[in-house]
Amino acid sequence: MQASRRRLDVRLSALAAALVACLASIQCSGGNGGPGSPTGPTIPGPTNPNPNPTPGGFDTFVGAGDIAICGGNAEATARQLDGIGGTVFTLGDNAYSSGTRADFQNCYEPTWGRHKSRTRPSPGNHDYATAGAAPYFEYFGMNAGPAGLGYYSYDLDASGWHIISLNSNVGTDGGSPQAAWLRGDLSAAANRRCTLAYWHHPLYSSGPNSNNEFMREMYRILYNANVDVLLTGHDHLYERFAPQDADSRLDTVRGIREFVVGTGGVPLYDFQMVKPNSEVRIKAHGVMRLTLASDRFEWEFLPVSGAGDGGTQTCH
Repeated sequence: MQASRRRLDVRLSALAAALVACLASIQCSGGNGGPGSPTGPTIPGPTNPNPNPTPGGFDTFVGAGDIAICGGNAEATARQLDGIGGTVFTLGDNAYSSGTRADFQNCYEPTWGRHKSRTRPSPGNHDYATAGAAPYFEYFGMNAGPAGLGYYSYDLDASGWHIISLNSNVGTDGGSPQAAWLRGDLSAAANRRCTLAYWHHPLYSSGPNSNNEFMREMYRILYNANVDVLLTGHDHLYERFAPQDADSRLDTVRGIREFVVGTGGVPLYDFQMVKPNSEVRIKAHGVMRLTLASDRFEWEFLPVSGAGDGGTQTCH
């Protein structure tokens, strides 16, 4: 009996020492078993987002932006998600027209809402039409990262990709807290081979909203860290760009490939002046599906109807 009690005391002492060490380390802040960011929020990756994961270390990553307006086409794109496993992302403007609680409950919840548990969102300007995007943070909870910030990161288990969701609605200049967090997060994830970022307002777009210059410094931070892919929304259309740097220069060695995927269900836009390095432009509702491997990615734009787009690329 005394020997058993001594063994129990040893175990408890070891657990206490481990807890103290953990609390003193930034490693405790991480999700998915990896290190957290020393400068900002890191959340756990989705828990078993795909009940039938692709063999061989692949993750499925699927979504769109500019999604749910009552009477729109969000139900058609939600049905596409019904047949695709993996993590769901959103590229902002989740609930129209003002991101109110009623917009989320009446328009988003009956459609894309059925995939909320596996969704990792980003906010758009329509979400911020209600003060502080409060209903957005309330609706998605911890899946949207710490309330009020709107930016966070996580890792995908099977492929090892590092994923960053940013907030293009607040503080995007090079000296902003979000930019400081992003630099720290990228530094902490420097050992990751492949990285993807997403937010609402595209730096480059041939749609009516055109380029969003206020996102240039955030793009530059990503480019300097060799990030591979950027997903955006805001213009209600699909557009693929060739890899380029933060100053519109084609760069097939380490440039970022940006996609505009504002095709989740709200009325579509027409293309305007075509921007440099624009490769493919499609006016259709649909979702973007990426298959992420440990050293490459495959993309597919899946329209509700009509021809789509696809390709593959190796990570930097």
